[in-house]
Amino acid sequence: MTAFRAAFARRQAVETVELPGAFAVRDPHFFLSQEHNQLIVDAPDADPAALPELAAQGLGPRQQYRITVLDEALGEEATSVLAAAGYRRDTELVLARETTGCALPDTAAHPVELAKLRAAVFRQQLAWAPDEELARQLTERRAARLRGAEEVLFLATWTPEGEIAAWTDLYLDRATGLAQLEDLVTATPHRGQGHGDTLLATGLALAGAAGIPQVFLIADETDWPREWYVRRGFAEIGRSHSFVNG
Repeated sequence: MTAFRAAFARRQAVETVELPGAFAVRDPHFFLSQEHNQLIVDAPDADPAALPELAAQGLGPRQQYRITVLDEALGEEATSVLAAAGYRRDTELVLARETTGCALPDTAAHPVELAKLRAAVFRQQLAWAPDEELARQLTERRAARLRGAEEVLFLATWTPEGEIAAWTDLYLDRATGLAQLEDLVTATPHRGQGHGDTLLATGLALAGAAGIPQVFLIADETDWPREWYVRRGFAEIGRSHSFVNG
């Protein structure tokens, strides 16, 4: 999963800066998106003490820096060093499950183009944080994700009235035998109606149909979705750590 995640970040980046044990990804079109402007540490033997300087070197002046350490042990080792430099840590769980036996639900989600998804995503982003420019960038950054994997699908479900109710990204890589579900969201007015289960079941079935035996996703260690995924057959197979200053 580490190699897949690093490769995905590289492919969608507009600019990549190679650094010792790490690389920086940059995208001036989405400068408010930490996903697209961060230092990614992919070498397990990188020097934790060097990471704040590498972030500044690779990303240039920013109000806030994000450092993602993909190796779990190195992330633990780096925690005290980065805390002393003003960084707080978030732990990300890598959860996975097999696709064997996964079939499309009777009412499945369907792929949708960004143009049709845009309004629903923008409304939800504004509901979370009423900053129009931030909401615009966090909506439009999906266009960059199209470059990230062999096949990238935006899946959506609809209400009976024809309104988009929920959505997720599905990244398929047949060469590595991996698929990733990312950014599964049900719009606030439509929660509790089974849209998330439909998206998840559809993503698993599509990955299985593509010959990919395993789907993984990233969940915050402290947030409720982790338990939701575990109840649906996902199990923890690893951890990574992200650090943000300020």
